[in-house]
Formats: sequence, structure tokens, C-alpha cells
Amino acid sequence: MRVERCDFSGFKVYPSKGKTYTFRFLNAKSESLFLQRKNPRKIAWTQVYRRMHKKGITEEVAKKRSRKNVKVQRGVVGADLASILAKRTAKPEVRAAARQAAISKAKSAKRDKEAKKSATKPAGSANAPKVSKQSMKGGAGKGGR
Repeated sequence: MRVERCDFSGFKVYPSKGKTYTFRFLNAKSESLFLQRKNPRKIAWTQVYRRMHKKGITEEVAKKRSRKNVKVQRGVVGADLASILAKRTAKPEVRAAARQAAISKAKSAKRDKEAKKSATKPAGSANAPKVSKQSMKGGAGKGGR
């Protein structure tokens, strides 16, 4: 048994019931409203209206629970989470003192490196004129051609 749907109301049309043109209607009421060009979405008893206005739906009572994003703190390469949190919670005075110590250590290391470099450099090369790579290749150097 093949059950069709009414093109206007959306109800089932059983065999040997209703009217069929190019459209299929449940009864004369549906046919008449269709021929008057009535919109089934605005007529309260049709299935289309009930679907649009969410009538008769009792299954979906519970709302879907949305998942909350949870922030997770993790360590990065070279620093574990404990050291990161310790640095973050340190007081500004302690942080400034550590920064000054690191700066003075870096400066002293640079000074030592410069002193070592100047000690190993021959004395005659300090007075030699500087020559650019371009002029060594045979180019014009500064000032153009």
C-alpha cells in the first residue's frame, strides 16, 4: 500500500482518497486553499505550520550541553611548569635584581672576550686600511664609477 503526502497540508493521503492533478490533495479543503494561493505556513492546522512553529515536539526536551573550553598550563621546551610559575609569582624587586645580575654578567663576559681578542691580534694589522669586499673583487668601492 503506497501512502502519498498532501502537497498542501502535508498529511498522509491513502489510496483511493483525495484528488490528484499534478498536485495531490487530501481533501477539498486543502485543494480550495491551494487554489486560493494560501500559504500553508500561515494556516495553523497544516503540518508545515506545525513544523515551523515547533508544535508537538516533546522528544527534544533536554538541551544539548555545550562543552566548556578548559585552559591548561603546560611547560615549554627548556622550562617546566614549576619554574614558569615561580618566575611569574616572583616580586618585581627580585625580578629587577636578577635582571641586573644577568646584565652585569653578560657585560663582564663581553669585556673579557674583547680583551682576549685584542691581546691575540697582531699590532701591525690595527693600522692597516680597511678594504671592502666590493673593491677586493675589482669593483668601484665607495662613490661609484
